Amino acid sequence: MPTPYDMPDVLDRREGPHGEVVLRRHDDRLEIISNGCFLMDTSDGRSERRLVDAALGALAGRDRPDVLIGGLGVGFSLAHAAADPRWGGITVVEREHAIVEWHLDGPLSAISAQALADPRTTIVEADLVAHVNETSDTYDALCLDIDNGPDWTVTEGNGHLYREAGLASCARVLRPGGVLAVWSAQPSAEFEETLRNAGFRQVRTEEIPVARGVPDVVHLAISPG
Repeated sequence: MPTPYDMPDVLDRREGPHGEVVLRRHDDRLEIISNGCFLMDTSDGRSERRLVDAALGALAGRDRPDVLIGGLGVGFSLAHAAADPRWGGITVVEREHAIVEWHLDGPLSAISAQALADPRTTIVEADLVAHVNETSDTYDALCLDIDNGPDWTVTEGNGHLYREAGLASCARVLRPGGVLAVWSAQPSAEFEETLRNAGFRQVRTEEIPVARGVPDVVHLAISPG
């Protein structure tokens, strides 16, 4: 049985339109929990950085591409993108107001403050599924990290994003030859097949070694346009 010393400290707990979201500190790392489901922490970050790098690499030298990052999380993807001068505009869509506040004026600002001050950065407080359905903006890359993967969504409504109709919305906001990059805790052959059925090309999956357990992956695909 864990001792009180082993238990994480809850720094903030909010109830929002999508349920409960919690920021807690466990030893030297910060953790985000959504409706009791562990989302991510600050212990590593290599997966979030690889998500951004894989998308940029797949763009084959495109000049100053614009990227949409789905999910602010602990800020690793945003910080890594902002540290790379090759990116043009960097838009981050985050539906949880609490998470945005933890970055603007809370413990997570230690990771993201410099990136948030970058003039290329725009934060959009919105549901990602709604954003890709409704926005008139287009991007060269979509880097999606809002779930634990296509087969393990945080909320039921996110599942639409990984089906053909949702992928069609992603393709709509991607410029010709644009890249869709989706982080996942495990590979999904079914999702790869859905990408192909939705018209995406050059579908592939890259493994990302992690400190413990099986590798994370990034699913990559080129837009149908």
